[in-house]
Amino acid sequence: MIIIKTAEELACMRVSGQMAAEVLDAVGRKVSPGVRTVELDEYAQELIAGMGAKSAFFGYRGYPGHICVSVNEEVVHGIPGNRKIRMGDLVSVDVGVVYDGFVGDTATTVMVGVVDPDVVRLANVGRKALETAVEKAVAGARLSDVSHAIQQVVEGAGFSVVRDFVGHGVGRSMHEDPQVPNFGPPGRGPKLKPGMTIALEPMVNMGAYEVEVLSDGWTVVTRDRRPSVHFEHSIAVGEGTSEILTCVKQR
Repeated sequence: MIIIKTAEELACMRVSGQMAAEVLDAVGRKVSPGVRTVELDEYAQELIAGMGAKSAFFGYRGYPGHICVSVNEEVVHGIPGNRKIRMGDLVSVDVGVVYDGFVGDTATTVMVGVVDPDVVRLANVGRKALETAVEKAVAGARLSDVSHAIQQVVEGAGFSVVRDFVGHGVGRSMHEDPQVPNFGPPGRGPKLKPGMTIALEPMVNMGAYEVEVLSDGWTVVTRDRRPSVHFEHSIAVGEGTSEILTCVKQR
């Protein structure tokens, strides 16, 4: 069942979304050569606690981190640890914050001194895919119109979209209906309505779309071990436009 949020609930989601965005922005600025991924997790934990919130990820189905940090061929759900970030790395950071009972969920990929033009283009295409998804996620559209738009952007650039993991509804729970694939034909699925809140998250691979989960039970990697990027916003569907809930606001 897709939950339509009330005006009061949307107001709460703006707060949790803003918190998640601020944490992601701050952690992203800390991503640099020599930093261990666990240090990013510890920093995020401090920031989230300082907001009076909690991580949506920590303890979720046993997940041990407060954020996800996925490097290079790691697509999503990378567990923070002692791995040191190096020049040339792609570092995907995924943040989920719970405040006043509502979840804000957002992610980005940081390029650490990347000079390979194909990798730069991969990141740019992933970012463009998310922007296009946000533009398409408006009242009256079909859910698969969003999925199809993402696929067109990505495959049109010669890359592939992950098929085993998808976007999702978000609200009082981190994963609500509907699931939002990043591929598929247009004109299918439920009609989008004002008040629907969705986490759009293109996961874009340089090579083939197949992925596998490592022995830690969490870290998803590309099967061909080529690089991947991940971008995500939580949005609220509106008439003619959608509202990004996880965007850093100017103060």
